[in-house]
Amino acid sequence: MTTPPSFLGLPDRLADGRAPRAVIFAAAHGSTYPGKDGSGHALAAGAIRAASQDDAPLVEHWDFDLGGPLFGGKPISCVDAGDVATTMHDNIGNRARIEAKTREVLALPAIPILLGGDCSVTIPFLAAFAAQGPVWVLQIDAHIDWRDEVHGERCGYSSPMRRASEMPHVAGMVQVGLRSVGSARTAEVEAAQRYGSRFVTAREVQSQGIGAALQHIPQGAQVVVTLDCDSMDPGIMPGVAARTPGGLTYTEVIDLIAGLGRRARIAGFDLVELYPPADIDRLSALTAARLLVNAIGAIVRQA
Repeated sequence: MTTPPSFLGLPDRLADGRAPRAVIFAAAHGSTYPGKDGSGHALAAGAIRAASQDDAPLVEHWDFDLGGPLFGGKPISCVDAGDVATTMHDNIGNRARIEAKTREVLALPAIPILLGGDCSVTIPFLAAFAAQGPVWVLQIDAHIDWRDEVHGERCGYSSPMRRASEMPHVAGMVQVGLRSVGSARTAEVEAAQRYGSRFVTAREVQSQGIGAALQHIPQGAQVVVTLDCDSMDPGIMPGVAARTPGGLTYTEVIDLIAGLGRRARIAGFDLVELYPPADIDRLSALTAARLLVNAIGAIVRQA
């Protein structure tokens, strides 16, 4: 059996014994709704890693998104630790394992980068920051994900921001890229507004720039980013389960990540909701891989 490729060909540990700045790991399953099949989302990490392979020999080359090589001409400082063992519908066990792995990375100390899976994996990922707080959450998404429960499950993909709002270590959240309709009803929108979540629609970003979102993040704050692939225009990112016209462009998203890295401190990053069965010619996987490169670049450039 051949070993699956790592993201960008990164090692699973640094040869000189240094603690890495960032650790990539994947979780195929979080909390799946009763009767639902999450196997499509479980293909995401493999598709992203595969899409990154063409650039693996180019890690030390100039990257015009970043204004220099990925690691700034310094030694590689990010590793790929592989996959957390998850099983579809083992919701409690999956959450426990994802949270434990995230805590393990934070204890190194390093910045965790999680590849989902649907966005239910975000709940245990955020829960792991309890000892690192206070943290802010920057959610890049078409939807607000504020349902209290769906089909009796309170930790599914429609609920991560609702659960985040209940975590004492989460100081606030900004939700950017919102558009069209989703699972949120008037009651969920009002609950998010009562909490104090800052809504920034995709249209506002496109008319006002990324400052429309970044202005709500306190200078120097610790921020966990959760990037749902359906935040982007489906012409750029067709490989999602809920395609919605409009959305953010690639440049807007990478500028948002870079701007956040300059304004605050990225304490964690997840990329979720890539759905490879709906992808076209691997376009979405390639775009997701480049988003991760930009996230790593922003992380290694921050103080």
